[in-house]
Amino acid sequence: MNFEDLGLNPEILKAIAECGYTTPTPIQEKAIPPILMTRDVLGLAQTGTGKTASFILPMIEILYGGRAKARMPRSLILEPTRELASQVADNFDQYGKYHKLNKALLVGGESVSDQTKILDRGADVLIATPGRLLDLFDRGAVLLNDIKILVIDEADRMLDMGFIPDIEKIISRVPPMRQTLLFSATMPKEIKGLADKLLSNPKEITMAPAASPSETVRQSLIWTAGNRKREVLDTLIRQEKVKNAFIFCNRKRDIDGLFRWLKQKGYNVAALHGDMVQSKRYETLESFKADDIRLLICSDVAARGIDVAGVSHVFNYDVPMHADDYVHRIGRTGRAGLQGRSWTIAARGVDDEKFIKAIERLIHKEIPVETLETNYREQSVPQKEPVKKAFPVEKSGRKNPEKSERNPEKRAMPAPEKKRDKVNDDKVVGFGDDVPGFFSHR
Repeated sequence: MNFEDLGLNPEILKAIAECGYTTPTPIQEKAIPPILMTRDVLGLAQTGTGKTASFILPMIEILYGGRAKARMPRSLILEPTRELASQVADNFDQYGKYHKLNKALLVGGESVSDQTKILDRGADVLIATPGRLLDLFDRGAVLLNDIKILVIDEADRMLDMGFIPDIEKIISRVPPMRQTLLFSATMPKEIKGLADKLLSNPKEITMAPAASPSETVRQSLIWTAGNRKREVLDTLIRQEKVKNAFIFCNRKRDIDGLFRWLKQKGYNVAALHGDMVQSKRYETLESFKADDIRLLICSDVAARGIDVAGVSHVFNYDVPMHADDYVHRIGRTGRAGLQGRSWTIAARGVDDEKFIKAIERLIHKEIPVETLETNYREQSVPQKEPVKKAFPVEKSGRKNPEKSERNPEKRAMPAPEKKRDKVNDDKVVGFGDDVPGFFSHR
């Protein structure tokens, strides 16, 4: 099947061809026709399957010919992160370049006044993260009572990030008569319940088993002590042929600390996490895509939907706490038929062992375990025979106890006890020898 067979107009087909696409992916082939028929769609598809185009292309077709009013967008796409929202906005610009449709990107870290000005001019498509959208709604900068198409993308990620209450607030403000499209990589019971509440007789599309890793990614697991994870990572980077790599951490403070450590060792490295301003995040990601940055240390904001061609490696410096995130992380490599490599560094302990077991249950196989002792030369400091220090330091903190070393007998002698006065039994115990007169004279 070709894109011409899907019922899209010539302007869209021209834009698709200029992007170099000729054949739709399976999710696009199955989702675009029912969306064009204004049916609700429930799509279960992994990242990297062409899911974004499967809803943007028919949205352009449906919205073409109309015009949005000031502060009243005609469609809404909700994304869990700023990076995903920005990428969807870029896709909309590419596919809709021959249509006079306006978009508004509402994400945190950008000027509220600039976003308000765009809304005042009228936006046919509103691409937003839940928090910023509710903020602008409360300010009266946007109205949602003219929404005709609602898209909830990466719904399972929304759940993990705690956005479901915000989504429910947004849904209560959009018209009940609308077309709703919900896409998710996995379908936990909470998302299934949300879909049952939002969708009316949806077309259900399932493209792949939930959270199955790509066969083009070779996976490996290394067990080590928690305080040696940096050494292991350094060894792997030096020994592997790393063209570029994502290095995933669970917490922002670990990202910052690892970034400084790798920077000091001379690596071309950058950090990316949710607390950075949007402009800095965008600049960093673009530099990584352009190969100006070799190693990108990041949180799970970069685990989904971020498409960087030709990434050779993924390192899980921290084992992901959610098993689904493991599949999305390692899915950053091995894309477009290329071979990829992933390494997971796990610390001996209850938590990492529990997380690894959950991942292996999800992917239905064990992650191959490798050891640096057999396959790699460890770069930690080798164990040597203890060297006698010339001037040992005693517990007291005094250096160079040279006199004590010259006379060990004197050093070994116990300290003489203090001479005590004979205690008078007639005196009151507890006051020493100085007893107040009113105790001894009645």
